[in-house]
Order: sequence, then structure tokens, then C-alpha cells
Amino acid sequence: MLSWEIKNFEELSLSELYEVMRIRAEIFVKEQNCAYNDLDNKDNIAKHLLAKEKNKIIAYARIFKEGDFYEGKTAIGRILVSEKKRKEKIGHKLVQKCIDYCKQNYPNKEIKISAQSQLREFYKKIGFVYKGETYLEDGIPHSSMYFIY
Repeated sequence: MLSWEIKNFEELSLSELYEVMRIRAEIFVKEQNCAYNDLDNKDNIAKHLLAKEKNKIIAYARIFKEGDFYEGKTAIGRILVSEKKRKEKIGHKLVQKCIDYCKQNYPNKEIKISAQSQLREFYKKIGFVYKGETYLEDGIPHSSMYFIY
């Protein structure tokens, strides 16, 4: 059974922080062959959404209040699901929980994500809108997408 937790940086245990860093490196660096600086000085101001199964993190995202990542917008980033769990539609639940958190805690604020362009259709199905900005981020094509509520 899946459990969901949202924590501030200070609330993450050392083992949770280690596991978050491990899974981010596993997916973004190893699987996607993307060398990037993961330690961006943003974890300490983000909310961390953890999905756990048998006490192991299998999905994760960071949530930012307005202005902490993008000026005038809330943001969601580092969205990931472990490779073995991707066919279980956990990604949809993860992103929806991020949206729900933003709606409740940052009402009437547009949410911006920097989506890998290959995942644009995935985010469109959830309600994000592509506004025509495509760019390279860490060598991978990305698209700016927005959720307006």
C-alpha cells in the first residue's frame, strides 16, 4: 500500500534525504544520462512530497511557493517515479497531489513546471498547458508548462 507524506527539508530524516538523493541520481543522472548539478540550494526551501511503499520511496516531487523558484508562480519539480513503478499510474497521482497541495496552500496561483518535452502529453492529460517555450535544460529538451486554477 502506498503512503504519502509532505515534509519540509528539516523534517526529512537522514535516511529519507539519502534515499531522495539516491533516487534522483538513479533516474536523472544514470537512467537519463544527464550530468547536472542536483544540489541547487532549493531543497531547503521546498516542500518534499514522498510516496512510499513498504517504507521505501518510490515517487517524489518538490513543491515551491510563489517566487521561490519562478517569479510570480508556484512550481513543481524533480518529479519522478522509480522505473519499476511507472506502469502503475503513480505519476498521475503524484502530480495531482502536488496540484492539490498548491491549490490548498497557495490558492489562485499559477503552477509552472519545466517538463521534459517527451512528457508533454503526460502533463497535458493532467491539465497542464504548453505555452510555446521549448529549451535545452541540462542537454535535454524541456517545455514550460502551466496549470491554471
